[in-house]
Amino acid sequence: MSANLRGALFALMAFGIFATHDVFVKTLGASYSPVQILFFSVLLSFPLATLMLMRDSSPGTLLPVHPWWMALRTIATVMTGLGAFLAFSVLPLTQTSAILFAAPLLITVLAIPMLGETVRLRRWMAVIVGLGGVMVVLRPGATEIGAGHVAALTAAVGGAFNSVIVRKIGADERPVVMMLYPLVANFVLLGAALYFVYEPMPIEHLGLLALIAIFAFTAGRLVIAAYQSGEAAIIAPMQYSQIIWASFYGYQFFGETIDQPTLIGSALIIGSGLYIVLRESTGTHSRTTPVLRTRSRPDTGTYLRVGPFLRFIGKHPDSRIGLANTDRQE
Repeated sequence: MSANLRGALFALMAFGIFATHDVFVKTLGASYSPVQILFFSVLLSFPLATLMLMRDSSPGTLLPVHPWWMALRTIATVMTGLGAFLAFSVLPLTQTSAILFAAPLLITVLAIPMLGETVRLRRWMAVIVGLGGVMVVLRPGATEIGAGHVAALTAAVGGAFNSVIVRKIGADERPVVMMLYPLVANFVLLGAALYFVYEPMPIEHLGLLALIAIFAFTAGRLVIAAYQSGEAAIIAPMQYSQIIWASFYGYQFFGETIDQPTLIGSALIIGSGLYIVLRESTGTHSRTTPVLRTRSRPDTGTYLRVGPFLRFIGKHPDSRIGLANTDRQE
């Protein structure tokens, strides 16, 4: 089996598990606030963070090199997590996934002022087509835009900001610092908000929360294995397989069907995202390759991030696509 094929299989497994993770979030979302679900997901992530902290022998303190950028990353992570968990709780799985896929398009736009990226006509056209696909999915005027739609858009925007910030400061910050601040902020802020929304949970629901944490960790580790095995240009498009799983799970467990606007909009979003990834992978159309370096879904602060973990273990896949090791991203 070739390295790229092995990496692609790891990625397909990972994003299938992420989709399964979303099913449990939606199931619990019928009974509990997303604040409560996300809080316990973060709480169960602390053992992993502690293990990384204990094993990290790199010099330095836990103070960020870029405190203001780290503060913005932390805010973006909290927004992304709450938005994604709320959206999965109240919207059809396929519709939520489609809206979250707008993040790479927003990354392309944000990379212009934040990274100095040059975006030429063809990638601008892809961004416009993809954002048009988002509008097709949302159907403003034809259907009521609810809290779930706003939450999904918030998660997409927050995830895009997060990715570009990590692209900007990731080479300077310690991996544990990149992970720890959003984790602690989620714990503190959600813990404070939990007082107003907490509902007692039976043991079986606590078990589902444990499964959410296990699935998130397993999927994150598989994405890391995928990027250790194959080229980023091969692995990155695999994330769009989530739409297949979301469609299947939505139909199987929640009686959801895909209407024509969602199908058309999803095709436009995915097609434009794939085009941007392929353009960036050639190495001649993008200096910073911000979308190609976005190696996972929008960061909710509840699972392993690819870039910091690869830095932590000292293995980088960048050389496979001819990129400098000093340019690191999730």
